[in-house]
Amino acid sequence: MTKSPIIIALDFPNLDEVQSFLGKFKGESLFVKVGMELFYAEGPKVVTYLKEAGHSVFLDLKLHDIPNTVYSAMKRLASLGVDLINVHAYGGTAMMRGAMEGLIEGTPSGKSRPLCIAVTQLTSTSEEQLHLEGFTDLALADMVEKQALLVKEAGLDGVVCSPLESKRLKEVVGSDFVTVTPGIRPAGADIGDQKRIATPADAKRNQSSYIVVGRPITRAENPVLAYEQIQKEWEETIL
Repeated sequence: MTKSPIIIALDFPNLDEVQSFLGKFKGESLFVKVGMELFYAEGPKVVTYLKEAGHSVFLDLKLHDIPNTVYSAMKRLASLGVDLINVHAYGGTAMMRGAMEGLIEGTPSGKSRPLCIAVTQLTSTSEEQLHLEGFTDLALADMVEKQALLVKEAGLDGVVCSPLESKRLKEVVGSDFVTVTPGIRPAGADIGDQKRIATPADAKRNQSSYIVVGRPITRAENPVLAYEQIQKEWEETIL
């Protein structure tokens, strides 16, 4: 897996647009995210293309189903050679354990198992929405903390969470717990549909393991420059 902490979200509708975008980086090895839109449009071939091009891949499908279904799906997805994959923590500990079993069994001999993480609360979820539609009086931060503890209990490697929650989760669950944080916006950028956001520097100070950045890079006039500026901000931030 590439050592870069910056995961570029390839939120494109098809492989042609992915190839056009990545062509701007002139063969550089990147860490990229393949989400539902792209995977459902192109299927496994998009992952094969990215891996053959030398990129690390986060397959972001947020699996959430009965344990046996998730086990079987993960067993198949493990054969694609992705580096990072996820489920939704709302599926419960039995489902998350099933996901890990499937990944272990499906990983080809001699290859490393993909890291497996779980989504806690989407960064588009607000405190008000959680209370109104999640039927709970728990504060959002407390809910995320409880979910992270369940993720750890199930044997997963970490979580997808808000960059605002990363530091606290590592204090509670352990410093080796992987935190992948979307909702990253450089200062002055449009926040889009995100609610709980942070700058790259804020995310590093909050001990994010990886940051996911989409539109600030993919829709920039100069994506390479935008990527390099975010990378520089990360590297120059002192903890």
